[in-house]
Amino acid sequence: MLMDVAAESVIILRGEDGALRAFANVCRHRGSRLCSAESGHGKDLVCPYHGWTYGLDGSLRSARHMPPGFDAAAHALKQVHISVIEGLVFISFAAEPLGLSHVHATLRSCYGPYGWAQARVAHRERYAIAANWKLAVENYLECYHCAPSHPEYSRLHALEQPAPRIEALNRRMRERSLALGIDIPEHNHWVGSETGEEAVYGFRYALYDGVATGSADGALVAPLMGRFAAADGGATSVHLGPASFLLAYPDHGVIYRFIAETAARCALEVIWLVRGDAREGVDYDRERLTWLWRVTSEADKRIIEQNQLGVASRYYEPGPYAPMEHNTRRYVAWYLREIS
Repeated sequence: MLMDVAAESVIILRGEDGALRAFANVCRHRGSRLCSAESGHGKDLVCPYHGWTYGLDGSLRSARHMPPGFDAAAHALKQVHISVIEGLVFISFAAEPLGLSHVHATLRSCYGPYGWAQARVAHRERYAIAANWKLAVENYLECYHCAPSHPEYSRLHALEQPAPRIEALNRRMRERSLALGIDIPEHNHWVGSETGEEAVYGFRYALYDGVATGSADGALVAPLMGRFAAADGGATSVHLGPASFLLAYPDHGVIYRFIAETAARCALEVIWLVRGDAREGVDYDRERLTWLWRVTSEADKRIIEQNQLGVASRYYEPGPYAPMEHNTRRYVAWYLREIS
């Protein structure tokens, strides 16, 4: 499969030896893109420009009509760092990637109980957004806008209320989790790159009483996942690095990826996960499964694009953050430190 970020394109594939690898989507001859399809299968990678052929391990197997003495071994595809944690695939363009020890610990604790390592993708949706990617991320990080902008979300998730108002709901949620034998503590490793580690933050929050999951009516829409024998009335969220966000309900998961394209354009990819053996049309209905985060993402696209238009105005001047925007305030401060 391909993963594109800004001007870079990465091929992620599984080799004949079963190992997962990532390569820059750049031919070592004249730089052409090797792959253009988002996904596919094949025994090798053939450049459509001049026919150079690479194995699934990245080695150059054939270069047409090159002269004697040409060193094929010196022209393998450029590798990109790749890691797999709880079934999630991470890549890094850095020559020396940030460490992932905090990420490993957080994802194991937060999503191990949900069995994400054995989950499968039920659906993907991509939204083109006419806005800078940071505005999209800032929107995701706060729920101050949830009540006026997302009535569907807000009738299910207590996070649309200020923290002091939902303390009792969160306490009851934790009691139900512990009764199920599930203990997911908060993980706050939102650190700067000077520590050598990637930033990650994991936390839980309550759904309203009687709500089991993020669905139109709050009822379960897929088989329970992992170690959940019943719904505990909560959700588990992880903020990972600058642009990846994860959300788990007891019956399905949602991944939010914000993808930078240009200064004025980005994309949002939403990925829904279900239990590995769940069958569409038998164990779950795709429309019911994806409904909430489709309507929420469609609304967010509209909100963010309107935000971009306003921010671009000569009259724009930042206003004060509300207390419910604490995650956005923290993120902006972190980002400014990183680019400084």
